[in-house]
Amino acid sequence: MHPSAPYQLYYWPGIQGRGEFVRLALEEAGVPYVDVARKRGERGMPAMLASLDGARETHPSFAPPVLRAGELLIGQTANILLFLGARHGLAPRAQQGRLWANQLQLTIADIVDEVHDCHHPLSTNLYYEQQRPAARTRAADFTAQRLPKYLDYFEGVLERNRARGNHAVGARLSYVDLSLFQLVAGLRYAFPNAMARQQAGWPRLLALHGSVAQRPRIAAYLQSARRLPFNEEGIFRHYPELDR
Repeated sequence: MHPSAPYQLYYWPGIQGRGEFVRLALEEAGVPYVDVARKRGERGMPAMLASLDGARETHPSFAPPVLRAGELLIGQTANILLFLGARHGLAPRAQQGRLWANQLQLTIADIVDEVHDCHHPLSTNLYYEQQRPAARTRAADFTAQRLPKYLDYFEGVLERNRARGNHAVGARLSYVDLSLFQLVAGLRYAFPNAMARQQAGWPRLLALHGSVAQRPRIAAYLQSARRLPFNEEGIFRHYPELDR
């Protein structure tokens, strides 16, 4: 696929979700892409669902996000970013660095799953309102124990990287930095009280969030209609009773 040809991103319309980690990489790379499910008619949701159809695709994904790049159909957020990082200068050139970046991205995926389970601790097939007591218990443990454990880890990653620039991997911005930006933004939306109480312990992580937000392409994206607001349909949801 020629670099000027648009990528096709398949993800649910109306939410940021896991697709936002991919969007940030595409926006920073400055490459054209089509957010397929946001289009109307047969070119929208039906096309996205077709990317998951084993009767149509040789390598269907279990769930979005999915990225079509020419003949390639790539699923799983970390897998997509591994591909885009190598192709668009958002990952180290050496294998060791790329594996380290992928390892960090998989760890980000772990905490994102735990955030989701704060509001859906019993079943994804039940509404939040049907599992509120369990959600309060799960969120209290997450904000007190799991959230600081993860963010302490990422703060340590930044501290131990002796290269200049306050990046997670090496001396240049990578897709991991973009994903850490999204993680902090999402946690601040979902758990503003918990984050405010503890954020003094993560100065490098918060500085990284600020520097990514000021990058020209990211800043333009954040001000555009392409950047959907956080809402209570996505992964990062703000329920006040879960942030006491």
